[in-house]
Amino acid sequence: MNGHAPARSPQELNDAISGGIGESPLRPDGAIKVRGEFAYASDLWAEDMLWGATLRSPHPYARIKSIDVGPAMAMAGVQTVLTAEDVPGENCYGLKFADQPVLAVGVVRYKGEAVALVAADHPETARRALERIVVDYEVLEPVVDAERAAHDDTLPKLHPGGNVVRHQKIIKGDPKATAEVVVSGVYTVGMQDQAFLGPESGLAIPAEDGGIDLYLATQDLHSDRKQTARALGLPPEKVRMTMSGVGGAFGGREDLSIQIHVCMLALHLGKPVKMVYHREESFYGHVHRHPAKMYYEHGATRDGKLVYIKARQYFDGGAYASKTPVVVGNGTTLGAGPYAVPNVDIEGWGLYTNNPPCGAMRGLGAVQPTFAYESQMDKLSAALRMDPVELRIRNAIEQGDSIPTGQVLDYPAPVAELLERVRALPLPEERTGPVDIRELPGGVSNTTHGEGVVRGIGYGVTIKNICYAEGADDFSTARVRLQAIGGEPAAMVHTAAAEVGQGLVTVQQQIARTELGVERVTIHPNDTSVGPAGSSSASRQTYVTGGAVKAACHAVREALFRRAAERYDVDPAQLSLHGGKIVSVVNGVLTDLVEVLGDDVIEETREFHHRETFPMDDTGRSERVQAQHAFSAHRAVVDVDLDLGLVKVVQLACAQDVGRAINPDAILGQIQGGSAQGLGLAVMEEIKVAGGHIRNPSFTDYLIPTILDMPPMEIDVIERGDPNAPYGIRGVGEPPTISTTPAIVAAIRAATGKELTHIPVAPEHIV
Repeated sequence: MNGHAPARSPQELNDAISGGIGESPLRPDGAIKVRGEFAYASDLWAEDMLWGATLRSPHPYARIKSIDVGPAMAMAGVQTVLTAEDVPGENCYGLKFADQPVLAVGVVRYKGEAVALVAADHPETARRALERIVVDYEVLEPVVDAERAAHDDTLPKLHPGGNVVRHQKIIKGDPKATAEVVVSGVYTVGMQDQAFLGPESGLAIPAEDGGIDLYLATQDLHSDRKQTARALGLPPEKVRMTMSGVGGAFGGREDLSIQIHVCMLALHLGKPVKMVYHREESFYGHVHRHPAKMYYEHGATRDGKLVYIKARQYFDGGAYASKTPVVVGNGTTLGAGPYAVPNVDIEGWGLYTNNPPCGAMRGLGAVQPTFAYESQMDKLSAALRMDPVELRIRNAIEQGDSIPTGQVLDYPAPVAELLERVRALPLPEERTGPVDIRELPGGVSNTTHGEGVVRGIGYGVTIKNICYAEGADDFSTARVRLQAIGGEPAAMVHTAAAEVGQGLVTVQQQIARTELGVERVTIHPNDTSVGPAGSSSASRQTYVTGGAVKAACHAVREALFRRAAERYDVDPAQLSLHGGKIVSVVNGVLTDLVEVLGDDVIEETREFHHRETFPMDDTGRSERVQAQHAFSAHRAVVDVDLDLGLVKVVQLACAQDVGRAINPDAILGQIQGGSAQGLGLAVMEEIKVAGGHIRNPSFTDYLIPTILDMPPMEIDVIERGDPNAPYGIRGVGEPPTISTTPAIVAAIRAATGKELTHIPVAPEHIV
């Protein structure tokens, strides 16, 4: 029946939809996490479930001469023991290169490499059975020096192609340029762990069709499925993956851990199998941040304009490639920092060694060079007797400038503004009179009452690429369903995008509420029955999955408007949604949304691809090597006990451009959390590796910041929208991690006068 409703303007409607874009609704997983009721992957359970465990190499580099599983198989409760011979498909996997065996064959390349698998009726039985497997090793001399691995052909070749994973040059302008003032330095970065609290875990259940259902904590369901299916010798559609609760990630769950192993055991036995790593095993069972050694030289005019930057970067990738090619790509392309530099000569190497494998971690490939070039900017400011902030502002990149690859920034690049804003944020009060010892270096250890304590202030700024780069087809898929439930309109959003604590579930709800004008929005469990979403990394999910949800909502809305237009004989282009009502520009409210829906369901699936990027040529040139860049600036205030070398970070201040604040509270949380990880790298976090052996694989000896270590923060969020991105958004999660570290180290330098070329800064570096 055609007809027209009485004309009313949208302002007259009770159309307040709360929890849309620009608001900060409560996270649906927040309260249950706080109450301890949230189900994580380690909580998974199934009837008649068995337990899996992994035998790992005790040696960084050795030949496997023989494996005897008989003593383990003889134990009561042990169901099976599997070795490389039992891998049903291809015995290899990897994110960029398939260079890592599912189970070691002939040789082990790092301490902790998986050699055999056990399934038993109890987890302790499975672990005890590992001790009964007899492996005869011929121990070899490990390759542990990454810089030497890049150039010394006398070292053993750890892989058929040699020890260089990737070598990349970036040349801009004249590589032989000279300058009036030159500073140089050699900078090193220790191995940092993602330190997520939820260990690697998953439950595999064999299916009647010969396939497998895997419930797990991961960052990329479809990448996991592709690698797992190949190793299992199954078509991808027979490997079904569903996301379970993720207890943190930060890049450490991009690579496979339990996925293939637990599926092998379950398929072999025809029973559900669960695997959960203990904490020490987790340190061996996932990748870490790449340690790096970097040689930098900056040349400038006497009035402080940069003339050239030269750099040589060495990234230790450990035994397998993982994300090392991307780390080299990011490290070199971003290696000059957020500065306009006419002449750049940067060369980067990613190397195989027998150290623990390294891969993705928050700030991928940008953390290491940022520490180096920001240290150089402070050294240059001292040589020029110029304020370090003024030097940075004088050279800050702007919209229309090009980065060293030649890519022109065609969106806001407010680096100078961020520096000015962070400098203007209030400083903490100076100490006067008696001081609470908890506020001093050493805290309640009562090492000082203020004597010998000096305060320092330092700054750091960074540039970080957002999304995948160098020609990768970066996209996400979203399926949106709209229907009437209980007389009210309700939407469901289905993606494979991993919620790893960043608040993506809430963001998807906010977008759907805004685009569809409905308040009831639920998120379907993430699984592989919908198209890929890519990894929850590179600060990309709000950009690409948000873009996909927006596109699918638009498609649903257009289908709804076509229905309403036919029923009420109006132009669909003049319709909009407000508070569950369909509104015409001409006629006002037409009808309730549920009246048009009836008992029908409107469902649409869409992909969102960001604009094309391109690989680099031999000199690093690329029209657009990266889709987007984000910028943040930090100021750090520290107190340092000069006698004991102890540091107390008194305040952190941050200014960051977020493009558009989809969820303001979540953005503040990302900046605070990222700053905490940057603080950790600055003064405490380092996996100690000697001769290929991790010396501190526990949270007793690997220290991470606690609430007592995190200082108050002053945060200034600005919104300079990117016209190429959905809603103008800019990735948020990684930049604050990157710029925190050099700011803290700069503040320690200001307090101590020490050069400080290694992070984390330890007491012995100060005293």
